[in-house]
Amino acid sequence: MKEYLSNKKLKFAIIGAGNGGQAFAGYLANKGYAVNLYNRTMEKIEKIKQRGYIDLEGSITGRGKLDLVTNNMEQAIKNMDVIMIVVPASGHKFIANEIAPFITEKQYIVLNPGRTGGALEFNSIIKRRNPSTNICIVEAQTLLFTCRAVEQGEVQIFSKKNEVKVAVLPAVKNNEFIHMIGDAFPEFTLAESVLETSFNNIGAVLHPIVTILNCGRIEDTKGDFQFYIDGVTPSVAKIIEAVDYERMQVVKALGVDALSLKDWLGITYNAYGDTLCETLNNTEAYRGIKAPENINTRYIFEDVPQSLVPICDMANHLMIKTPTIDSMIYLASVLHNTDYWQSGRKLIDMGVEGLSLEEIKEFVKTSKMSDSRGVAI
Repeated sequence: MKEYLSNKKLKFAIIGAGNGGQAFAGYLANKGYAVNLYNRTMEKIEKIKQRGYIDLEGSITGRGKLDLVTNNMEQAIKNMDVIMIVVPASGHKFIANEIAPFITEKQYIVLNPGRTGGALEFNSIIKRRNPSTNICIVEAQTLLFTCRAVEQGEVQIFSKKNEVKVAVLPAVKNNEFIHMIGDAFPEFTLAESVLETSFNNIGAVLHPIVTILNCGRIEDTKGDFQFYIDGVTPSVAKIIEAVDYERMQVVKALGVDALSLKDWLGITYNAYGDTLCETLNNTEAYRGIKAPENINTRYIFEDVPQSLVPICDMANHLMIKTPTIDSMIYLASVLHNTDYWQSGRKLIDMGVEGLSLEEIKEFVKTSKMSDSRGVAI
């Protein structure tokens, strides 16, 4: 049991020193928590290591002094209570393999975010490497901050979301985690399970679709337009809504609450409108956020293989048709000359291939399943 954690000041390891990682590290350290910051390559954290702190500007201001800045995973997570993974989902496999030898049952791993199936894939990798450890992996539906790193050790935070849904794998640990993390992140609220956080993946709807449909404009202007506002015209919004509809059919079939993009914008940013286009135009948090400078962006190379592909694979498993999502995966593969269907996260990577819907539901609740002979594994 990890109940003792609620009675002491938590210690955090932040894994990844990109935009989100620096934001989390600076934010938590500024609030008085002990924070270690890890990045795979030292050159991207050398200046932060020399300074020893991260400055926040924008909607949140302040300075956070870090305890350790390192590219050594064992040192980064040793004796830390919560390990916040803040890397592109395309890096989850690498990080899971790096963490596996050192993780203990007293620690929580939090994926910020997991995209689609992140917690399941992370769990599958760690259990293969370290089968005797009963781990808790928390999956956030989205990133808490809208932010950009100005330079090493300086982060601009455009906004902090009102609410971010989280769930633990296994879900039986949900209440334990939310009680423990509440002081640090009151914005975290419980989802039923990682099926809800994974498949209510709003980034899967917004990021790749807007990028693909604006690829010419991105190349022509080098991204010099407001991505979420100027990039979403009524026609683009129609295609986004078609993708969102197909995604929600999968969510409903999984038996968890389905949240539309339009409703999510209201809950998260207090943004409302009669249409999706109008709602996005009324989302103040998105004002000033420019499009990617080119189409070689994580909005495609992360969000297609780690978001759209697993949604599509689960849809196939549940015999749900997703023609619009299929077309977006195909177009992304053409744009990047990469077979994203082949390389993307699928049920086999999540460790749930061949399970019935009821078996999948039981697994996300308890982290236990039975093989074909009825033996618990």
